[in-house]
Parts: sequence; C-alpha cells; structure tokens
Amino acid sequence: MNLTSSKKMLWASGAMLGGIAALLAYFGNPKNMAICVACFIRDTAGAMKFHQAEAVQYFRPEIVGFVAGAFLIALITKEYRSSAGSSPMIRFLLGVLMMIGSLVFLGCPLRMVIRMAAGDLNAYIALIGFVLGVATGSLALKKGFSLGRAYETKKSGGWVLPVILVGLLLLSVTTTLMASSESGPGSMRAPILLSLAGGLLFGAIAQKSRACFAGSVRDILLLKNFDLISVIGGFFVVMLIYNIATGGFHFSFSGQPVAHAQHIWNLLGMYVVGFAAVLAGGCPLRQLVLAGQGSSDSAITFLGMFVGAAVCHNFGLAAAAANAETNAPGGPAAAGKAAVLLCIVILLAIGFGIRKREDRQ
Repeated sequence: MNLTSSKKMLWASGAMLGGIAALLAYFGNPKNMAICVACFIRDTAGAMKFHQAEAVQYFRPEIVGFVAGAFLIALITKEYRSSAGSSPMIRFLLGVLMMIGSLVFLGCPLRMVIRMAAGDLNAYIALIGFVLGVATGSLALKKGFSLGRAYETKKSGGWVLPVILVGLLLLSVTTTLMASSESGPGSMRAPILLSLAGGLLFGAIAQKSRACFAGSVRDILLLKNFDLISVIGGFFVVMLIYNIATGGFHFSFSGQPVAHAQHIWNLLGMYVVGFAAVLAGGCPLRQLVLAGQGSSDSAITFLGMFVGAAVCHNFGLAAAAANAETNAPGGPAAAGKAAVLLCIVILLAIGFGIRKREDRQ
C-alpha cells in the first residue's frame, strides 16, 4: 500500500499513528507522553546504566519497534538500502544537540504535538521555537549546506542496529541486567508485548508515510508543499479526541504532566531540535526510521542522541518538571541554559560553515 499517494492517505497514516500512541497511553505509558522518541531513548540509556537518574530508567520496547518495524517493512517493499559515509561525526554531534534541546523542553517534536493535543500551552510556545529552528536550518540549506552524499555499503551493514536492539531487548526481558524505575515516568509503561507491537506498527507506518516533523515544516517553507504536514494533522486530531474523551485535555500552562513553564527555554530548546533536525535530514523519529531502512548515517545520529541523553542527566543539563506540590517551577538549571546557548552557536557554525563545494575537493 502506498501511503503517500494522496493527502487522504497521509491523513489516514497520521490517524493510525495517533491511534497507536493513544492505545499505549491508555494501557500505561506516561500521560501527555504516550510515545516520545527522546524520552524513550533517555529511559533506555538509563536502563543500560549510562545515567543514574532513577526515575527515568526502563528499556523501552517501542524504540526497538520503531527501528525493527521500519527495517522489516523496508525489506518487504524492497526499499531497504544500506548506505553510509555522509559526515558521520557531524551527524553524531547533531544527535547529541537534538537530545539536549529535547530534554530542556522535556520532549521531542513527537511529544510536542502530543502535548499540544492535551492542551499544554507550553508546547505551543515550543512550536514557535521549533518552526524558527527549522526555518534557520532551511536557510542554511538554501545557502548551500551539505553533509555530503552517502554511499552504498554491504547490505549487512544496515542490519547491525536492528539486531543489536533486538538482542538488548531480549536481555532486558530475560535477565536483571537492566535498571528499571520503581517511580516516576520510567515506571509508567504499557505491557511489553503491546509496546513492542505498537512500536513495530508505528515504525512501519512512519516508514511508508515518510513521517517527519521537521521535514513537514521544511517542505512548507522551501517547497510550499503541505503533503507531509497531513500526517502530523491526522496524528494531532486523534490525540486531541483521545485526550478530550479521557479527561486528559487541560488548556493551561500549569499543571501539565512532566513539563515546565519556562517559556524562553521551551522555545530555545525546540529551536535547537528543529535546527539540528533539518541539518541531520530528519527529526528523532525519522532518524530511527531511516536507520531501520539501512542508513548507517542515521544510526550514528541515533547513537549521538543516546549519548546525549546520558550527558544531559550525568551533567545536569536536562530540565526538571514543575512540581505543584512543592511549588517548584521546574525548567533547566544554569548548566542546561548554557548548554542550549552553546548548542545554538555550534549549529550556526555547522549550518553556515559547511558547503557543498567541500565535496568537490
């Protein structure tokens, strides 16, 4: 089935993605999160003890599902292409930067839309930053930014990440090697088989629909093409209906689950994510899907996000959620704020300092 054949099919794809997210939220995943690529990579890094934040440690089967689902559907539809070689270290760095921006906001673009559908006004502030970040990245593309071309590699190269993730998932289920939160967001999870099945289907649909939160905005800005935004629209509508039906819709800045109302840092955090996503060629979700269909470059970006999650929690860069019981406002500490500003400087240097002509040298 060609899910990109019409806007109706793209809307339907987004609706199916929203249905999966709603189902996982209903059966135990964190409220106002359901599926968040950045948060779930962070939880997985914690489960593997790359950081010691006890509230966010759990090996998320959805991450395995995203990659493996894209991998399997790409094989079935003969879209699997093993490739590598497009500025891997810069891509790794972009992955780190995307994770820092996400954990200052407390969510990736996927969770931003989920929070918007729950009435979280902080996410609408973040959307402004995300669009501005995508716009800056799009300007860099127009000015000639390029990470160079990827080259076809042995087919087995693209199998490495899916196989490793499946192996780690088996270890998490059959041994006690992985840490697992007893409270906090890491303790909130749907049943393992449902999470894995949901992740597999989510990854397959995302691969076939070319779902990308940064790409949808980039296409509007550069090409006046509104096709990909249809996926996001369908996803938002289903999550909005779900939140209203279950009493999870609260139109406010305060009282939102795992969020803070530090507006400037919500905006700048997602500015970093949008900017880095355009330079890397896709949002966090898209990077996992591309890694699944054979891109070792996107696999490197994923590793950057993984390491970035560990760095954020080991060095106090991640924002804290607001706490109504203690009247704590939440938001990033001084280290997190400094990191976001440094991320912006690095992105400007990368985006406007690397040109296509370098490929001809």
